[in-house]
Amino acid sequence: MDTSKRFDKGNGGCPKIQCEANIDVLCQSCASGVVTAAHRVELRATEPCLFGKGGTCCRNCNMGPCQIIEGVDQMIGICGADASTVAARNFARIVAGGASAHIDHSRGVVMAFLATAKGETPYAIKDEDKLRETALRLGIVPNGKDKNDLAIEVGTLLINEFGQQSGRLLFAGRAPKPRQELWARLGVMPRGIDREVVELMHRTHMGVDQDYRNILFQAARCSMADGWGASMIATELSDIMFGRPAPIRTKVNIGVLKEDEVNVTVHGHEPVLAEALAMAANDPEIIAEAKKVGARGINLAGVCCTGNEILMRRGLPIAGSFIQQEVVLATGAVEVMVVDVQCIMQGVSPAANRYHTELITTSERAKMAGATHIQFEEHRALDVAREILRRAIERYPRRGEHYIPIYQADVVAGFSHETINYILGGRFRASYRPLNDNIANGRIRGVAAIVGCDNYRVFDEIHVELAKELIANDVLVVVTGCAATGVGRAGLLNPTALTMAGPGLREVLEAVGCPPVLHMGSCVDNSRILVALTEMAKIGGLGSDISDLPAIGCAPQWMSEKAVAIGQYFVTSGAAVVFGPNFPTSGSRVVTDYCMKDMQNLYGATWDVAQTPNEFANKMIDKINEKRRALGLDKKKERVLFDMAMRRELGSPGAALHDVGCHGPG
Repeated sequence: MDTSKRFDKGNGGCPKIQCEANIDVLCQSCASGVVTAAHRVELRATEPCLFGKGGTCCRNCNMGPCQIIEGVDQMIGICGADASTVAARNFARIVAGGASAHIDHSRGVVMAFLATAKGETPYAIKDEDKLRETALRLGIVPNGKDKNDLAIEVGTLLINEFGQQSGRLLFAGRAPKPRQELWARLGVMPRGIDREVVELMHRTHMGVDQDYRNILFQAARCSMADGWGASMIATELSDIMFGRPAPIRTKVNIGVLKEDEVNVTVHGHEPVLAEALAMAANDPEIIAEAKKVGARGINLAGVCCTGNEILMRRGLPIAGSFIQQEVVLATGAVEVMVVDVQCIMQGVSPAANRYHTELITTSERAKMAGATHIQFEEHRALDVAREILRRAIERYPRRGEHYIPIYQADVVAGFSHETINYILGGRFRASYRPLNDNIANGRIRGVAAIVGCDNYRVFDEIHVELAKELIANDVLVVVTGCAATGVGRAGLLNPTALTMAGPGLREVLEAVGCPPVLHMGSCVDNSRILVALTEMAKIGGLGSDISDLPAIGCAPQWMSEKAVAIGQYFVTSGAAVVFGPNFPTSGSRVVTDYCMKDMQNLYGATWDVAQTPNEFANKMIDKINEKRRALGLDKKKERVLFDMAMRRELGSPGAALHDVGCHGPG
């Protein structure tokens, strides 16, 4: 059967999909009958259900599913649940699902961290400085302690937070004091990581919580258990174990696959597996085995957020983002795709089976029909990694007809919070003061985060066009997750892209040698942005809380439940978030208004929604300008010339001349 006939819709068989490289590969591979998500979108016989899309389809009991229409008495649930209750429950369950993905990921990182500290894995505590900084932050005195003993103490304290039933999460103490006081006053401070997810699932069970505001309150608390709990724990401990990211040059896009090397792609989200594969790929014995079959060596390339993990720390290239996972396989040039958890489409199995490619699952949580399962365990990490690489080497001679496109882009990644701090102030005066000062003087308008997934139902390069518009308006952009890969493909993660930036932003970033868009890591690393915003607030000059800052986030192509959890913890932390192309509560005007208006009174930030790059840019720049006006930064300040008495006062205790002249942190 010629399955390619099914793709013929008058457009030459090429489905709609972002990125020229994707279209190029699919055009080359259609004849072999590879069906990707891009094809499945076009082949679907029905459009998304408006009740499901708008959050007003309830299937939380077996009397339904009930389709709810707000304001129509005949269209409430069998149990009497109205649109606001149902939309709030569905939104909350999305948050719980997204948070639980990060929480389970984080638990695995902590357990690997503890095993490493006990000498049970091939990894090591690489960043002893950050270990000691983290210990102090957690209230542990590190003086004179062996680094492994200290790591065990840190890991034990943090693993206990997952099962904790009362109190507050330790890393939440990093937030600005006014924000902590607000959370305490509202009662939204998370008590224990797992507890908040379980309670949210209970509240949204049929016949429990039926006040949409109360449901959304617990959704906010659950999201905080992710952002200021699990995600921050995973990022901090990964940095300690595998090293803090620092600026590093590498490449992204499908063209990073190699003609004369064994191509192994690692896809998913767990850094522990990817690190082991990176270590094993440099093993002289493995390289020698690859050469015996005619290859020059092993080419390890990332897909999705595992790609971001090894990109940030090791400079290994990213072959593709979420929407490219099947397309990477459709090149026919991948010997093995290794997957762990999250964002792995079931479609990669039949796509791999069209070629010589072996798909290998490695987590007991995520098995797949048609794949080989090799369980990854930290204590024998290198043995598992070598076994996987040997299977890839064995398949290299079987590589048949294939097509590797030329598309790849140079990027500079690795901008952790600490790296940005160092770049701005150096080793001895590391500080966000230069950033705050340049926002205050108007060279930089503000800061915007473009985060989250890419999406097969979005055909335009919204991430790219939005980033270009923001930097042209002197907005510093930070990116994470698959959004970072898309922006990287367009060349915006390279200092040469400063030619596209506005004059003020360009002047500042040329001085420190940064690109106009800073890659801060995987989706779990959005916690780095929370820390950076906190530091900006603590430095002063831009208000005292995150909600005062000229800063905003967006997820223009959200796909995963994790994106909603991330968005909610940003809003609860005081940073406005714009979502697109849709919002999951649109079927209830009551709940949508609560998210997009009433949350402002609670958290000092709200959700919003946009669709086109221009709409996103206009809303984000307007919000940044609004924050600048509230801080009085839109008013031109008179230059003050200091006489000797004023200079003496600057150095005196209690000096309050913080709005004039040059001054340091304080």
